[in-house]
Amino acid sequence: MNEFAHGNTRDLRVLWALEEIGLPYEVVGIDHPRRDLDSDEYRAKNVFGQIPAIDDDGVVVTESGAILLYLARKSGKLVPRDLAGEAQVLRWSFAALSTIEVPLLTSWFVDINDGKGTKPSDALKSWARMRLEQLDGWLANRTFIATDDFTVADILMTHVLSARSTDQDLLKPYQHVRAYQTRCMDRPAWKRTVDAYRERVEAV
Repeated sequence: MNEFAHGNTRDLRVLWALEEIGLPYEVVGIDHPRRDLDSDEYRAKNVFGQIPAIDDDGVVVTESGAILLYLARKSGKLVPRDLAGEAQVLRWSFAALSTIEVPLLTSWFVDINDGKGTKPSDALKSWARMRLEQLDGWLANRTFIATDDFTVADILMTHVLSARSTDQDLLKPYQHVRAYQTRCMDRPAWKRTVDAYRERVEAV
């Protein structure tokens, strides 16, 4: 794996969900520097040449949010079985991947491309702070983001907040966001995921 991607890849979301659910799985390695993502074989699974992708007995799913929702529906775990509860998980899964991730990720991308300190960078950080303040208010009296129980929406939101591409200084003023982040990352399944990831990826 290219070094800058360590700890920043969205397969961590899928692996975390699999650990929470308890489904057996096999990790199939992809060599970034050797451009495995551009191979015809992999592009047949994911036209965009991105990770993660899963192949579940011939059912190929890409995009981390879609994969998590598929695994939740398949297992009956990490998502409520009633329509109203499922709607809340869908709502907050999409919020994590659009409303929250977009300004945070875009801000990082601009900054690493010599945009730090520019008006676009400042505008993106202002946008991110607005969304984080709103999220902080939502989490003021909640343990988890979508329902009373931990769901795939929490995996997505927590990983967005904790990714290496997220400027952690932006989170400092928001105590409820930070407490939520810690609460989710203290889960044993996340710790198992990180330990296995480091052994597999960072030791190479």
